[in-house]
Amino acid sequence: MLRQAFGKIGQTLVVLFIVSFASFGLLKLAPGDPIQIMLGSEYSPQAYAALSAELGLDQPFWTQYADWALNFVRGDWGTSYVARTDIFTYGFLEALPVTLTLASFSLAFAILIGVPLGVLSAVRKDTIFDAGAAVFALTGTAFPSFLLGILLIWFFGVKLGLFPVMGYVSPWQDFWGGIYHMILPALTLSTYFIAMITRLTRATLVEVLAQPYIAAARARGEPGWRVIWVHGVRNIALPLVTILGLQLGTLLQGTVLTETVFNLPGIGQMLTSAVLGREYGVVQAGVMMTATLFIVVNLLVDLSYPILDPRLRDRK
Repeated sequence: MLRQAFGKIGQTLVVLFIVSFASFGLLKLAPGDPIQIMLGSEYSPQAYAALSAELGLDQPFWTQYADWALNFVRGDWGTSYVARTDIFTYGFLEALPVTLTLASFSLAFAILIGVPLGVLSAVRKDTIFDAGAAVFALTGTAFPSFLLGILLIWFFGVKLGLFPVMGYVSPWQDFWGGIYHMILPALTLSTYFIAMITRLTRATLVEVLAQPYIAAARARGEPGWRVIWVHGVRNIALPLVTILGLQLGTLLQGTVLTETVFNLPGIGQMLTSAVLGREYGVVQAGVMMTATLFIVVNLLVDLSYPILDPRLRDRK
C-alpha cells in the first residue's frame, strides 16, 4: 500500500508539471499585451523595453518558464499590478480560503441532502416519493447554477429578506455569521451535485439491496435501519467517493459563476478579473491552485479505495 501511495504521488508531480507547462505556454499565446496594459495608452519604446526587462518578458520562453517555476515553488508568485498586492497573499491566503469554504459547504449540502434522499428513493422504489425524487434530480442537473443563484437572491434575499445577497464573512472569525452568508451560494452550487448524488445513490443502492447478503441479513432478523445503513449504504461508498472526486472539476468550474453572482472574493472571481486585466501571473497562479486542488483530491480518492474496500488491499 505504501509503494502504491508513493507511485500515486509521483504521478501527481508529473501531472502538475504538465499542467504548469501547458498553462504557461497557452497564456503566452493569449491575445493582449500585459506591458501595454500596465503602461497605459501612451508610452515610449524605452519604457516598454525597461518594463519588459524588469518582468523578464524579454527572455526566451524556456528561461521565463524556469524562472517562474523556481519562484513559484519558493512562494514568490509575483505582484498583481491591478490589486497592487503580492499574488501569493492575494491568491493563496485571501482567495483560496473563500473558494475552499464555498466548496466545503457545497459538498456538505450535497452529501447530507443527496445521500438520504437517494436512500429513501431506493427503499421506496416505484412510489410517488421515488417519482418526485427522480423529477427533482432531473431538474437539478438541468437547471443552470447562475440562474438558480439569481432566483435565490431575488426570493430569499430581496423578497423575504432572510439571507444576505452578497459578501463574505470568514467562518474562522465569525462561525455563525460565515454559515449565514454561505447558505445561498452553497445551495446554488450544490444543487447539481445533490441531484447527481441522489440519482447515483438510488441506482447503486437498488442494485445492492438485491444482493444475497442483504437477504441473509434480513433473514438473521437484523433491524431494517441496520440492513439499509450498515450493509447497504456502506457498499455504495466506493462509487460515491469516485464520482465526487471526478466531479471536483465541475465544482471548481461552478465556483466561478457562483462567486461572481454573490460577489465572493474567491479564486473564481480572481481569475475572472485577472483574465479581463491580462494579468497572466495571477491567472497562472489560479490555474495552478485549482489544478493542485483537483489532483490532490483525486489522489486522496485513489488512496482511500483500500480503506473503503478491504479486497483492494495488498495482502503480500
